[in-house]
Amino acid sequence: MVREMTEDEVRDLAGKILKFENTDKVQSGVGQLTSFNQLGFNGVKDRPDGWYLPKNIEEPAIILETKNSNQKLENFLDEIIKNCNIASTRYNKVIGILYNGVDVIILKNNEVIETVNTLQNKDYYLSLFRVNKIDKQKIYGLTKKINDCLHTEFGIKNLYHRMIFTACALVAKRYGAMLIKGMNYPTFHTLIHSTLSKSLEDSRRQNQKLDILLEVYSEIKMNSTENQEAIDNFIEWVSEISECVNSDYWNGEDVMGIFFNEFNRYKKKSESGQVFTPEHITSLMYRLIDVHQDDKVLDAACGSGGFLVKSMSNMIKEAGGIQTDKAKKIKSQQLFGIEFDREIFALACANMLIHKDGKTNLEQLDSRTLKAGEWMREKKITKVLMNPPFERKYGCLKIVENVLDNVPQHTMCAFILPDKKLEKDNSASILKHHQLQKIIKLPEKVFSEGVTTSVFIFESGIPQNNKEIFACYIEDDGLETIKNQGRHDIKDRWQEIEDRFVDVVHKQNGDDTIQWIKPNEHLSYQMPEKEFEIYEEDFTKTMMDYVMYQEGIDAKEFSDKLIEKVMYSGCVAEDGEDYVITLKGDNKDEK
Repeated sequence: MVREMTEDEVRDLAGKILKFENTDKVQSGVGQLTSFNQLGFNGVKDRPDGWYLPKNIEEPAIILETKNSNQKLENFLDEIIKNCNIASTRYNKVIGILYNGVDVIILKNNEVIETVNTLQNKDYYLSLFRVNKIDKQKIYGLTKKINDCLHTEFGIKNLYHRMIFTACALVAKRYGAMLIKGMNYPTFHTLIHSTLSKSLEDSRRQNQKLDILLEVYSEIKMNSTENQEAIDNFIEWVSEISECVNSDYWNGEDVMGIFFNEFNRYKKKSESGQVFTPEHITSLMYRLIDVHQDDKVLDAACGSGGFLVKSMSNMIKEAGGIQTDKAKKIKSQQLFGIEFDREIFALACANMLIHKDGKTNLEQLDSRTLKAGEWMREKKITKVLMNPPFERKYGCLKIVENVLDNVPQHTMCAFILPDKKLEKDNSASILKHHQLQKIIKLPEKVFSEGVTTSVFIFESGIPQNNKEIFACYIEDDGLETIKNQGRHDIKDRWQEIEDRFVDVVHKQNGDDTIQWIKPNEHLSYQMPEKEFEIYEEDFTKTMMDYVMYQEGIDAKEFSDKLIEKVMYSGCVAEDGEDYVITLKGDNKDEK
């Protein structure tokens, strides 16, 4: 049985969690004796239990009211509202906190709001007043400018090098590098490298592989470094994107995912092997297997880290926001990625670092190997989200099987694979040990490479045993193609589509596309065949063809002569007379 806490104990605990401390910019503290009058509200004798009062009255204030742990907080709403109203005589933004050591009620300008249900650091509550909007169109435009600049002005021909160079600059900005217009290229390049190196100091003790990011950055070669205007433009554009990435204002959107997918549109067909998953599909898959804030998520072919960042953002949002203590744990202990390609691994490291997460568990390994299997087994993974490389030469199904074999039994695993992958390649050994439960066929245009795909959801460690597979088809994702910008949800249709199909998949009913597939017959969604239809014109033509065949008439010759007569020999008969076309048949002249 938990011991009851007195109001004094609750107040002291709240002060430690909130970190209410006086500074030269803020009056802050907890106590029972300090009145509002002493805090600068002349003549007001009421006493708050805790206060956070910035000297800059444009910033938010926080008022705390505490009760002992056996008291119901709802009974004291009038008391916290009264004290918040006192603070409102000076501040336009006031957070009220009602706390009893167990439960917490939060008011934002006197309106009760839904937040994480445990008390958090004050920074979490201060962030509730921040505007959390990211201008995606702005990022698309800036990405195009950066790509063109690096390609034409700096002469970086390799697409991934352009992406890595930009990502490293963004990491440097994220960690305080003063990239200023007018600096020459050597200064600019060295500043990024030194900031990167410093940002990795703590993390490399845990994971030496993070040095690959520095190595790849150092290997990128420029054809031209003398164009000061190009350097200044690059600095300006990177700074603008950096403002969007600033995680203090982050509200769950994968800015780097937007950035990487936009960059990836400039990839040539010869640069195959890496296919970045569109952000709306990572969101769908997260929900299809019910990932939540306590899960340990693995992507063993993580690319630039799109699934990991989507999981990070959703899990942190569920936990209450970026300022919560839980957010730190999610970043450092609950996200795991493997990437074999050295340069793409560098991109994944950069993506995590931009979200202030140098400790994320990323490894550069071949996901088909025993070593990778051992690494996965140690992590006690609870959910898997993956888009492995599709081609057989990259070991697509070997990766899938190695993942399923090395995560705990009953782990839900979602893989994007080509529709017929499990049928074309031998998947018998996978189904012998793991159960394919659901197939969700994705819209035809999800991947620009033209490959049609489905999400295949497995439960690890459970044999198929001929259990039927649920399947459905998302025929349209609502996205539309914008010239020179790729496919985007310009009419905001996707969220409704996602919500509906998540419900369909969970309930396993509610849509006309649903199928139940016998695994000994098929391992893919079966597109319905079009119904056979015959029209009167088809019947007449077939009968005419048959009569002409019986009479030995060449149908093509007849058609050609008819067209010639009608088009070139005067097509209107005079006085109602019929035209006569004579053809030589096998038996006689035909008219």
